[in-house]
Amino acid sequence: MDTKQKYKEEIHYRTCHLCEAMCGLEVSTRGGEVTRIRGDEADVHSRGHICPKAIALQDIHTDPDRLRHPVKKTGDGWKRISWAEAFDLAEERILAIQREHGRDAVAIYTGNPTVHNTGTILYLYDFSHSLGTRNRFASHSLDQLPQMVVNGELFGHQAMFPVPDLDRTDCFLIFGANPLVSNGSIMSTPNVRGRLKALQGRGGQLFVVDPRRPRPAQMADWHLFIRPGTDVLLLLALLHVLFDEQLTRRNHVWEFTDDLAELEALTQPYAPERVSPATGIAATDIRRLARQFAKAPRAAAYGRLGVSTQEYGGLCQWLIYALNLLTGNLDAEGGLLFPLPAVDFLKLMKHEAKAFRWHSRVRGFPEVAGEFPTATLADEILEPGEGQVRGLVTIAGNPVLSAPNGDKFDRALGRLDFMLAIDLYINETTRHADLILPPAAGLEVMHYDFALYIVASRNSANFSEPVFPLQPGMKYDWQILSELQRRFERAHQGPWVHLKHALQRWLTPERRIDLGLRLGPYGTWGGRLGRAEGIVLKTSKATPQDG
Repeated sequence: MDTKQKYKEEIHYRTCHLCEAMCGLEVSTRGGEVTRIRGDEADVHSRGHICPKAIALQDIHTDPDRLRHPVKKTGDGWKRISWAEAFDLAEERILAIQREHGRDAVAIYTGNPTVHNTGTILYLYDFSHSLGTRNRFASHSLDQLPQMVVNGELFGHQAMFPVPDLDRTDCFLIFGANPLVSNGSIMSTPNVRGRLKALQGRGGQLFVVDPRRPRPAQMADWHLFIRPGTDVLLLLALLHVLFDEQLTRRNHVWEFTDDLAELEALTQPYAPERVSPATGIAATDIRRLARQFAKAPRAAAYGRLGVSTQEYGGLCQWLIYALNLLTGNLDAEGGLLFPLPAVDFLKLMKHEAKAFRWHSRVRGFPEVAGEFPTATLADEILEPGEGQVRGLVTIAGNPVLSAPNGDKFDRALGRLDFMLAIDLYINETTRHADLILPPAAGLEVMHYDFALYIVASRNSANFSEPVFPLQPGMKYDWQILSELQRRFERAHQGPWVHLKHALQRWLTPERRIDLGLRLGPYGTWGGRLGRAEGIVLKTSKATPQDG
C-alpha cells in the first residue's frame, strides 16, 4: 500500500525556535515524516510570515550527521557509549579536576541556542550553579553585553530591554543593525521588512546610520554613512542639538530620571560642527537628523551589534536610550516599550541581575550577571598558575568560530584536561571534547519562548507540543542537565540535597511553565485578569495560535 494512502496527514502548530522572530508554523506530517512546513496565517504574532530557517527544522530532524547518542573520544576515533557510562565519565572527570585544582578550574560556556530551547533555559542556571565555578562564559558577551550593562544601571536588570514599537512609530532610526536579516535581534519581530514598508506606507520615515549599506539602508528614506567606531560622537552631537535647539520633549519617565542637567553639560562640547570631520557626516545633516527625529510625533532609535562591538559600545547604547528619553519616546507608544510577558522571566531571574562582584583571573574583566566576557576564556585556559581553567563544559556553542581570535581559542581547547560538550554535532569546537552528550532537538521537543518574550514587540504566549515522540535511547536537554546537576551537587552538599532533587524531579518542564503562567501578570493566581480568566498552560495548549 502506498505510504500516502496508509497514513493520514496530520497538522501541528508550532513556534519556530531557530531565531528571535518566533514565527508560527504549520507543520504537516505523514507517517512520521515531515511533508510540509509553512507559515501559520492564524498565528497572532507572525501572521503567516516565514523565512528559510524554519524549513531547516525538517533538515535538523533527519540530518544523518546529527548525534543521537553519547560519544566518547578514543584513540580510534569517536565511540558510542551508553548514557550511564557517559554520566559516570562526566562526573568522574569533572569532579576530579575540581578536587585537585578547585571548583573554578572547570569553566562553562553557553551558546546562543541555550535561550532558544525551553528545556535548556529552564534547567541551565541550576546546572551552572551545581558546578560552583565563577568561570562562566556565554555567547551574549560577544554581541550585547554593553547593552546589558546599561540596562542594569538604568533599569535595574541586565535583561530589561525596551523594544521599538515598530507598528506604531512614525520614525525609525537604526544604528549598526540589520533587522531584515536578524529578524529583529533584541526586538523579536517577525516580517521586519513588511513592518518597515508599512511604516513608510503610513507616511513614516526610516533612517539608517551605518558605514556599510545593509538591507535596511537599501529601503531607507535616508542612509547616513558613518566612519566606523565614531557612533559615540554622532550620538553626543544629536543630544547636543536637542538641548541647544530646545527640541526635548517631556513624558512621564522624566519624573524619575536624574541628572538631565549634567547630561546637557556633558554634550555641550560636541557640536555637530566639531564632530563632523571625525564621523564623516556633514554638520548640516547631523542637525537635520536630530530635528526630524525630535519632531516626529512618535519615534524610536534602535542600536544593535554594530554599536555594541566597538570601543565605546556601552556609552553608545546609553546615549541611544538618552535620545529616546529626551524626545519623549522611552516607555511610549511608537517609541521604546517594555514588554510584559506572560511568564515574568525577569522576576524569576532577579537573583542573576548583579554585576562587578568579581573579576577574571588573567585580564581582570568584571563579571556581569555571573559571567565573564567570552573573549578572555582562552586566556584562562592558556595562562598557567593558580585558578587556571583545566576543564570545560560547553552547551550548544561553537566559540572557535564565533569568538574573537578563533585560532587562539582552538589552541586553548587542545590544552584542556577534560572537555564535556552538550551538543548535536561534532563541530570546530566540540571536536576537542572528550565526551559529547546530544539532546533531542527541534521537532522532538516541546517549546515555550521564556527568554525571547522579554524582547518581543507584542506580548503573546504560545506553547508548542512536540511534533514527534522521543526516539528510544535519546534524552531531552533538561534530562541531561538535571542528571549532571544531581551528580555534581551530591558531591558537595549535605543530605538535604536529596529532598531538593526530589522536588526538582516533580517540577517537570511543563509544571514549571504552568506555574510561571499562573503566577505571571496574566495568570490565574497573580494576574490582572482575575482567577477565572487568567492564562494557564492548559489553555495555552488548547489555543496554540491565539497567544
